[in-house]
Amino acid sequence: MKRRVEREPCYVLHSYAYKETSLIVEVFSRGLGRVALLARGARRPRSAMRGVLLAFHPLRLNWSGAGQLATLTGAEWSGGLPTLSGLALMCGFYLNELILRLLASEDPHEALYDAYAASLAQLAGPDNSPAVVLRRFEHRLLGELGYAPSFACEAASGVPIDPARRYVFEPERGPIAADGPAQSAWAVSGKTLLDLAREDYAQPDTCEEARRLMRALIAHRLGGQVLRTRAVLRELQEL
Repeated sequence: MKRRVEREPCYVLHSYAYKETSLIVEVFSRGLGRVALLARGARRPRSAMRGVLLAFHPLRLNWSGAGQLATLTGAEWSGGLPTLSGLALMCGFYLNELILRLLASEDPHEALYDAYAASLAQLAGPDNSPAVVLRRFEHRLLGELGYAPSFACEAASGVPIDPARRYVFEPERGPIAADGPAQSAWAVSGKTLLDLAREDYAQPDTCEEARRLMRALIAHRLGGQVLRTRAVLRELQEL
């Protein structure tokens, strides 16, 4: 059935050339999730869409059509954000790649859309740690995917996490108390787990262990796929 969408809040995640003058644009929409759109003639020098379909800027988009590739019929700015640059820009691309790889097409996630918009604003600001922004978004993304084990209680017993103990995080269950000094990518201190539950990243040890644990959880969800932006970020800074 043909569908017509008007002024839907969206962000561009990725675009690529299609035929001689058009683009395929992958967008993250608030009400409809991840959607692929055909922007006819968008690469022509005089196209009204040419300077609008940019990543990291809030847009209002119109489209119509049936099937998995609808036709974009209108695009306009919806407010503005400071331009991302340097490390913040690479972090933005990382968020986009996570959404493209992990969210199913046309599966709405309004809360995650709002978290994404907030993350971009924080990355563009002068006073936020990019690492903290990424950890918070990763945490919320995993929750939206239906994968939200408790960081506050042990998986096997439901006993509250002891900040003085070490745990091994089983990806399909949650934290399990370790018998000895576990050192794998899944090993984490009780203090870090409790900080993750509170989204408190004030301590450097928490930031480092949270980075390692979130990277392992996302890799598990990706099933062996490699994130290109993660490799670039590792070269720039351990985030």
